[in-house]
Amino acid sequence: MKQNYKRVVFFFLFILTITVSSQNTVGILSNTANSLNGYTLFSSQKETYLINNCGEVVNQWTSNFKGFNAYLLENGNLLRASVIDNPGNIAIPGVAGRIELFDWDSNLLWAYNFNTDTRIQHHDVFPMPNGNVLVLSAIILSDTEAIQMGRDPSKLNETQLYTEQVIELEPIGTNDANTVWQWDIKDHIIQDFDNTKDNFGIVGENQQLLDINYVGLSGGNANWLHINSMQYNAQLDQIILSTRHLSEIYIIDHSTTIAEATSNTGGIYGKGGDFLYRWGNPLVYRQGTSFNQILDGQHFPHWIPEDYSDGGKIILFNNGFTRPSPGFSEVFILNPPVTSPGFYNYLANSAYGPNEPDYIYTAPIKTDFFSPILSSSQRLPNGNTFICEGTSGHFFEIDSNENIVWEYINPISNTIILSQGDDPKSVTNNVFRAYKYSADYSAFDGKILTPGLPIELNPDLTQCAILSVADVDFNELSLYPNPVENSLNIVSDDEVEKVEIYDVQGRKINVENMKKNINFTTYSKGIYFLKVFTHSGVSTKKVIKI
Repeated sequence: MKQNYKRVVFFFLFILTITVSSQNTVGILSNTANSLNGYTLFSSQKETYLINNCGEVVNQWTSNFKGFNAYLLENGNLLRASVIDNPGNIAIPGVAGRIELFDWDSNLLWAYNFNTDTRIQHHDVFPMPNGNVLVLSAIILSDTEAIQMGRDPSKLNETQLYTEQVIELEPIGTNDANTVWQWDIKDHIIQDFDNTKDNFGIVGENQQLLDINYVGLSGGNANWLHINSMQYNAQLDQIILSTRHLSEIYIIDHSTTIAEATSNTGGIYGKGGDFLYRWGNPLVYRQGTSFNQILDGQHFPHWIPEDYSDGGKIILFNNGFTRPSPGFSEVFILNPPVTSPGFYNYLANSAYGPNEPDYIYTAPIKTDFFSPILSSSQRLPNGNTFICEGTSGHFFEIDSNENIVWEYINPISNTIILSQGDDPKSVTNNVFRAYKYSADYSAFDGKILTPGLPIELNPDLTQCAILSVADVDFNELSLYPNPVENSLNIVSDDEVEKVEIYDVQGRKINVENMKKNINFTTYSKGIYFLKVFTHSGVSTKKVIKI
């Protein structure tokens, strides 16, 4: 290395790969060649963002309401749950009440308010393949109704109890819907407290039903179940639910009629609306003790697509909510035992298998990875796993060897957008759930995905470029004005032989020969990289177009 170099910058970058390694505090923290080439979707406040692997916004949807969760549909539309007034004052964190459908350009196509004095949509919705929408809803039962169902009054701390239902809505026009299917958990209850009340039976012999007197984390409060996730498997025609307060997951049959869903017969699997499968805490159905509990306040169980690594298995984020401080979280992949697809194997008077997950991810130092609430995990088509550590707004992707190959921190708090260098731990920047979509996902067909600016203020993407720099010379060279709006000047004592201009995806988009002045008027806003060739060598510089 020459001793007279005044500035030494090492670029470990390769053509058609991305490598980021910086001291950034928010936005993109790391990005390597082993990450999935794709786009990440998440909601914060009234906005839903789609960012590329450099953390630049490629599309954005704006609602008039705050929201928790959104799905990017195959046609490029966005389905979103939004927060509106809660007339029944149903006290469940995650209450929303409104479902919105936007097109790619953020035009509102359909909206439906699902909130009354006695029920409200909360946490999750799901886009069905037929264009309908599954809605997760909480319903108020009076204390009288709950006691008649068999609830022990000593485990009823309030004058009401929340039960849960799943509704399938068929959108009508721009603001209406028809209910085409419905399932209520109150139709699948058992209790052994009072033989004069409804639903009396032997809890330990009826694993397909839910014991109304197991209070779990609720301690007897109205928010007894706190179902926080609802996902659908079209191949099996089944729905999977996650109840945080009971630390269990349930699978139910969607192929039933509305009438069959209230019973224990009918549907493809012959059990009506009873549980086809449950897992995580066998103490709830008297087939284990607290030592057999595996789940702990979990979120987002769903089936891995069949053509992915571990296809057909269930992946979820196990929060570890009740662990002694300092706690830690895990990602589980489990493989329910089946006799044939969708028919779950169960041995009487035992707990549902498996005894343990097929796979468990924790951080090398377990307590470095912990989100007591929120969060998600997702298997990607390249075999990597994408994780949203919700309470810290931390998204990261790991490869099959559990190396972090991509990492991002949400720069949006409840009140401000952070600048690069700010401490994200000083604000609330949580995210309910995040998704990563492959670049070949059909939603992007025919769409313009021009990178804009990152979300954070004063962004630094210096190293997030795909450039070939084998001949880098470290000569003094500067650019002004930078950021640039119209004309960019190159200041160098050497004659400029050639300037190559790249976008942050590593695509060479222009070449200028023998020029020290580059016209940027026609370029879109965003980050660019210039390779400036002189007789002394090559220098690479970042430019921000405003």
